[in-house]
Amino acid sequence: MTIIPFVALLQVTVSDLVRNAKPIPAAVMITLLLLSIFSLTIIFSKWKELRAGRDANRLFLKHFRQTQTLENAVKASEQNRTAPLVSVFAFGYNELERQVRQRGSLINRAALERSLQLGISEEMARLERNMNWLATIATITPFIGLFGTVWGIIDAFNALGAAGSASLRAVAPGIADALIATALGLTAAIPAAIFYNYFGHVLKELGTRMEDFSLEFLNLTESTYGG
Repeated sequence: MTIIPFVALLQVTVSDLVRNAKPIPAAVMITLLLLSIFSLTIIFSKWKELRAGRDANRLFLKHFRQTQTLENAVKASEQNRTAPLVSVFAFGYNELERQVRQRGSLINRAALERSLQLGISEEMARLERNMNWLATIATITPFIGLFGTVWGIIDAFNALGAAGSASLRAVAPGIADALIATALGLTAAIPAAIFYNYFGHVLKELGTRMEDFSLEFLNLTESTYGG
């Protein structure tokens, strides 16, 4: 006799549950849906940005290593403006150009190294933008979902007490709210956590690549202008 109400419960859609839920469970579900959409937006944009950055880095580094002069390296940087390495190159080249204009040669290697480090820091800060949102979403959404779960179970027990008997029809709405809140919390948290860790690995790789490039830049400048 309890199979029919249970089957009917399974046929209810998520939109029906959100629309028919009480204010607090509905607010929890809507919040989790919005956070999930926000998280996916960041994931897709960051994926595109980092993939384009790695491809542009590869092309610029190939051209840079084939150049014999800094003038040719400047031309290579103009052809690969989206490469994170180009930002580091620009910081170093501007400092080098300033020193050469004043004294005709590289006179302060330490200042050039600091400029390259500033370029790395600036580019890493740009690449890491919005990563904190992924970490936040991965951390808080399970707790928001848990809050919705607890609230739904409380509603289920209240409905059970009001019915005065153990009835699936009485507790079904509260249990449904609880399960949906749990599912939405995990749906928002899992992709955010996975891609936060993945992007962190990619950013570490890019940071190492920029550090290595700064050494190559120093070698080229010293062979050209001395130091």
